[in-house]
Amino acid sequence: MSRILVDRRIRWDLLRAQGADLLLVAAIAVIGLSYGLGYRLDWSEENGRPEEDNEVAEIAAPASLASIGPAPAPVPAPLPPTAAVVAAPPPPVTIGPPPAPAPAAMRADPRETEWENMTSELAKMSARYPGRVSIYLKDLKSGRTWMHHPDDLFPAASLIKVPVMIAAFYKIRDGQLALDERMAITRRNRVGGSGSLKWRPDGTKLSVRELLIHMINESDNTATKMLLDRLGIGYVQQQFPRMGLLYTGIYEEGMSIKGGRVMHENYTTAREMSALMDKIYNGQAVDKVSSEVMLEILKKPKAVASRLAKGMPAGWEIAHKTGLLRQACHDSAIFLTPNGDYAITVLTGQNRSYSQAKDFITKVAKVTFKHYAGPQYYAKATRRRARASR
Repeated sequence: MSRILVDRRIRWDLLRAQGADLLLVAAIAVIGLSYGLGYRLDWSEENGRPEEDNEVAEIAAPASLASIGPAPAPVPAPLPPTAAVVAAPPPPVTIGPPPAPAPAAMRADPRETEWENMTSELAKMSARYPGRVSIYLKDLKSGRTWMHHPDDLFPAASLIKVPVMIAAFYKIRDGQLALDERMAITRRNRVGGSGSLKWRPDGTKLSVRELLIHMINESDNTATKMLLDRLGIGYVQQQFPRMGLLYTGIYEEGMSIKGGRVMHENYTTAREMSALMDKIYNGQAVDKVSSEVMLEILKKPKAVASRLAKGMPAGWEIAHKTGLLRQACHDSAIFLTPNGDYAITVLTGQNRSYSQAKDFITKVAKVTFKHYAGPQYYAKATRRRARASR
């Protein structure tokens, strides 16, 4: 019986030994296969944590915050053994002096400051004037503008003669009129008021060019009546939208030179008058050739330099048209200067006196002279006045 038990134990031990051998062989086979497939078994792990010391990088506090206190201790987190990451530090907080001033290229342009000083002075003058005022000012190089009530309606007075001139050039361009066409003065078209043609004898003939010069240079009412008779006031009215005029209008009653109110007044605005001057300056009134002729007509010197033209610096040119009627006193101009060209229209209404209105317009002009001619303009003007008083 004991012999049988011993044989069984021996066979069991042999089977266990063979099983262990099989397990060892299988383990060796698995390891070999894993290395062949690119896997690696790491035998150095303890308690499920890799032993690499760069698992979580300790990040020191920024130097600027060191005095505030120590940074809190980092809390490590488990990572796969093949994907250890070094955490990026947060952006530093800067505590220091205020930023340096902007470079010179970013500072305010001195010319812009001078422009603001000029327009501020114009605004104060306009607010103090004891009447109605409208101003539109545009630098024709930079396109910079300043305005004071630019769309208020004012009786156009003789400023209406500028769009009448432009309408005549539309008819000339269309071949229905010529600059050398001649017309005769008659009793029917003779008108009082401004101008010298009212003293010419009946039958005196003048060319369209001569009539345009008299109408603009002398504000001659007889020349204006002769041109309107030839053009037709209906034709002139039809051209106003082509000129971009929305508020400016012309009517038979508005051409009356009487001082009282009329049924249909010729109204205009500072913005629209300056727009016409701008188009003439840029060759956009009818066409380039017509604009050049009109600019030369507007530049012809008047008998007396007044309003915007009074006290103009030497070497400058002015192309302008004045107006005065029914308590309205105006001037609309283009200044051609060595330091840049500009357009300005000054309209005044409900004036206490025409002399006060003219003086105000001259003062407005002198503020712009100081800007475009510089402070030396006033120094020269002072010397001229001192010599004249001797």
